[in-house]
Amino acid sequence: MSDRGGRLDDHLRLVIQDGVARVLIDRPDKRNAMSQAMWEAFPKLVDAATADARVRLLVVGSANAGHFCAGADIGEFATMSSDPSWRARNQAAIRATQITLARAPMPTVAMIDGDCVGGGCGIALACDMRIASPRSRFGITPAKLGLVYPLHDTKLLTGLVGPAQARRLLYTAMLIDAAEALRIGLVEEVADGLVAAVEAFAAAVIAASPHSQRASKAIIRRILDGINDDDAQSEGDFAAAFTGPDFAEGVSAFMTKRKPVFSPR
Repeated sequence: MSDRGGRLDDHLRLVIQDGVARVLIDRPDKRNAMSQAMWEAFPKLVDAATADARVRLLVVGSANAGHFCAGADIGEFATMSSDPSWRARNQAAIRATQITLARAPMPTVAMIDGDCVGGGCGIALACDMRIASPRSRFGITPAKLGLVYPLHDTKLLTGLVGPAQARRLLYTAMLIDAAEALRIGLVEEVADGLVAAVEAFAAAVIAASPHSQRASKAIIRRILDGINDDDAQSEGDFAAAFTGPDFAEGVSAFMTKRKPVFSPR
């Protein structure tokens, strides 16, 4: 499979290789702080990954070791936030980034090395999974600036850590280390070998059925959106899987005692 890539901003790029799409933040001099242009470019890169039928997993990470994302570019925000039209564009771009990432149809994972703060933590929250290095730190810091964290991101946070821990993080704007983030459920894994851990997760995703993964993600999203029981859509999806190519391949592999080889979409 050939490599593919794209760039819509000087500090963001998309690399697609071997079924894995990577959105890489590359602004080390600003600790990968997100500018308005970066917020606007981010959902377009996610959409480009989604449009590629070969992509099985989306990884969000840094192009440079030691940084994930320090959040919004506070210098730019301080300069521009007095302009209501800029604030509206900024809010819309951040929301588009979070919504597009949270609702991407394929599995997603945040590969976190270093500080994951504010809007950067929001990016990680919008992913399905979070794998961090031991030196990572986490914080949600609007209370340091007299701002309010968006409801969508707060819901994602509360869903992971529960309301009490969400309150603790939001009320205090404290930074916590990777071990504490793991303890409260903010991340799923802390790995000394971060690259190897993400590669192992990617291999496990690619080995399994893409139809099952995407259907499961869609079901979880519907549950998070308030659906509490099966309906015509979920029952139809369940029934249709029995006539799909992934089911045929899975059964064939089981009967012949071999590993299944599932095709992309």
